[in-house]
Amino acid sequence: MTASTRPRADTRQAIVEAAVALLRAGGAEAVTTRAVAESAGVQAPAIYRTFGDKDGLLEAVAEHELAEHVAAKAAVVRSAGEDDVDPVADLRAGWQAQVEFGLAHPAVFALLSDPSRAGRSAAAQAGREVLAARVHRVALAGRLAVGEQHAAELVHAAGTGLVLTLLALPADRRDPALVDAMVDAVLAHVLVDPPVPGAAGVVPAATTLRAHADDLEVLSPGERSLLAEWLDRVVTAGR
Repeated sequence: MTASTRPRADTRQAIVEAAVALLRAGGAEAVTTRAVAESAGVQAPAIYRTFGDKDGLLEAVAEHELAEHVAAKAAVVRSAGEDDVDPVADLRAGWQAQVEFGLAHPAVFALLSDPSRAGRSAAAQAGREVLAARVHRVALAGRLAVGEQHAAELVHAAGTGLVLTLLALPADRRDPALVDAMVDAVLAHVLVDPPVPGAAGVVPAATTLRAHADDLEVLSPGERSLLAEWLDRVVTAGR
């Protein structure tokens, strides 16, 4: 099958796969229109027709790489819930996996760390939803000392900053101990492990009840919504 007779979807896939290989080998600078066209077996105009410009192609490549990673993370979270894996251990494992992904895919991570790109990336949004699901399991277990959104944003921000910090250093100068030290610091802030029920104060209790609020079928939808609003205010004020 020639490039001219290849189905459009196949052409797009071939271009993305060629660009992915170039990105992994040489970073964003290696993803030139000419190199991608030669590798994919297409003419350069096909790239512009499909992606608009090089920036559009780079976004498609980053989306492709991240989507596979996020799909794997989502499967892990589902399995953790089904197998009743400790939610804190699962959150820590998710942190480790995200850091490893960022260090192994520096070009993709750099592209998606650009706020203008991350905001329109479906895969990045799916990744945030996976993190939110992990944090929600921690809240359901009564281990969260802050609101779920605050906890998820803190974990995300700390992880992104850590990876960018490590990527800015030569590989032989990166301190692997930073990975555990950073997650320990974040978890110390967002988690609670009271020796006796109620010892940690009202916020963890409110956070736990908030996590269960949508499942309280004894209440009407309006009552559940009102309860959630009250609990959100309690958690925010307590923070």
